Amino acid sequence: MRRYLTLWGEMLGIAWRRAPGATAAFFGLCALSIAAAAGIALSLRAVIDGSVHGALGTAVAGACGVAVSQGATAVFQATSWDLILLLAGETNLAMRPRIYGWIAGIEGLDHLERTDFLDRLEGARNNTWEICTSLWETVLAVHAGLRLGATLLILGTVSPWLLFLLPFAALPLWFDHHGKQAVVDTETATAEVFRLQRHLFQLGTRADSGKDIRVADAGEEIARRQAAAWDEAAHLRYRARVRAAWWKFGGWVVFACGFAGGLTLVVYGAAHGHGTAGDVVMAVTVASGLRQTVQMMVGSTTNTLGTRTAIESYFWLREYAAAETARTSGTALTPARLGKGIAFEHVSYRYPGTNHLALDDVSISIPAGTVVAIVGEYGSGKTTLVKLLAKFYRPEGGRITVEGVALADLNTADWRSRISAAFQDFGRLQTTFAEGVGLGDLPHLTDRERIARAVRDVDASTLVERLPQGLDTQLGRDLGGVDLSEGQWQRVALARAVMRDDPLLFVLDEPTASLDAPSEHAIFERQITRARQLAERTGAITVIVSHRFSTVTGADLILVLDQGRLVESGTHAELSTLDGGRYADLYGLQATAYTN
Repeated sequence: MRRYLTLWGEMLGIAWRRAPGATAAFFGLCALSIAAAAGIALSLRAVIDGSVHGALGTAVAGACGVAVSQGATAVFQATSWDLILLLAGETNLAMRPRIYGWIAGIEGLDHLERTDFLDRLEGARNNTWEICTSLWETVLAVHAGLRLGATLLILGTVSPWLLFLLPFAALPLWFDHHGKQAVVDTETATAEVFRLQRHLFQLGTRADSGKDIRVADAGEEIARRQAAAWDEAAHLRYRARVRAAWWKFGGWVVFACGFAGGLTLVVYGAAHGHGTAGDVVMAVTVASGLRQTVQMMVGSTTNTLGTRTAIESYFWLREYAAAETARTSGTALTPARLGKGIAFEHVSYRYPGTNHLALDDVSISIPAGTVVAIVGEYGSGKTTLVKLLAKFYRPEGGRITVEGVALADLNTADWRSRISAAFQDFGRLQTTFAEGVGLGDLPHLTDRERIARAVRDVDASTLVERLPQGLDTQLGRDLGGVDLSEGQWQRVALARAVMRDDPLLFVLDEPTASLDAPSEHAIFERQITRARQLAERTGAITVIVSHRFSTVTGADLILVLDQGRLVESGTHAELSTLDGGRYADLYGLQATAYTN
């Protein structure tokens, strides 16, 4: 509860800073509404008793009190939700960047790839609105509770026995909470299935996957699987909601019995001279309002409980981000240039949820200024090795050193500021073309000269010339821009990767997989030349991951991976002459395939 109160306090502070007038107005209306609830009851009693006893002034004053109190209640009902939407919106504008900052600030990728993390991550990322409205739902619940207290206090002036309506009013809350908890547990348990059906729905309705689906005539099968996943998740959630409804119904039955008994007691007392007609009318009116007040309190409490999954996901993300930052961020500064190089010392890595090692006891020393190529069949561990170098993952065993300093001890942001990389699963950034390139070196995001140079370096000048607004062309059909082919998107990613002038590590992970052979050859020639220039300037190491062996023959060092193990290393000349060597076999098979 302390965590919840702290969070709500933070959000209240945000609302007050961003919209002080609306915040003050909302709380003022809540106080006015509580006073109005008591005013209606007391004024009605004055109207009835004044009319019965001929006290015209009392009756008129009571009638005015009823009118004013009803007006205040109407104003609260008409404006409270508008104010809540305004305040929650202002809070959301501040909370969403905070959440996205935590997600982006975690140096590893586990939270973006593990399904058990994704369930919680999506709860925080996709439900910021629910998190922000939880504060105001809680305020409404407290407001309803105070109205309930004022109502019961007035009933107590008629008969102390009516105070026993309090436990009858509280029971629906407990019953409803019990049912709601079952719904929350079920939603958490079915989150993965629900995410699957959403993925299948998007798969079947997006343009990028539409071609494959239509050619394969797989639309009906995808629709069937989406419907099955939806039915599974919806069925379990429906059953949980039905059980919750029965719990809620039971609570209201108990309250209705107590309500009927209390009114019977008041009427009986008035009939025997223990009360006035005004007392009876007031008791009936207040008790009727009591039902609405309890319903309001139950509704607000239920809505608050409904945000529990999102809030717990928010807490998990905050604590996970803090723990990861404390555990993974080193403090050592990255050297200005490489003199020794990078070394792998018995490095092993296993992806969470798998039984086999993606990298198994890899040891290799890569001298400064080296162009190193990593080859092997799919799944051999090539990309995993590159991701370890970028500190996306932490080795399960062994360590990686840079100039003799453990990579884990280097400040991550500082190390990554000295990396340039083009990954095989590159991002398709729907920005302008210039921004999509310039983001490779954020301090030079608007440096048109450097952006133009990067475009030339990856032979993308012709592509830019064909775009409607050149470098200022918006990319991505979703945002009304130009859609690029896979190879064109890859050129954008390559240009982004060559923006930095002084990297210590230059990574090309299958950088030309979507390009034709002549384009691939031209780009690799340019990048090998660039790698040599970087080596002279900073001692940079260039790592090339490729499944096309013809592109790596000029590397200084070739690493051959097989099922996560480093089985061979050397130059092309050394490895191609090894009898029965893995590299020689794979190179021969690929050369024969291209020849045929």
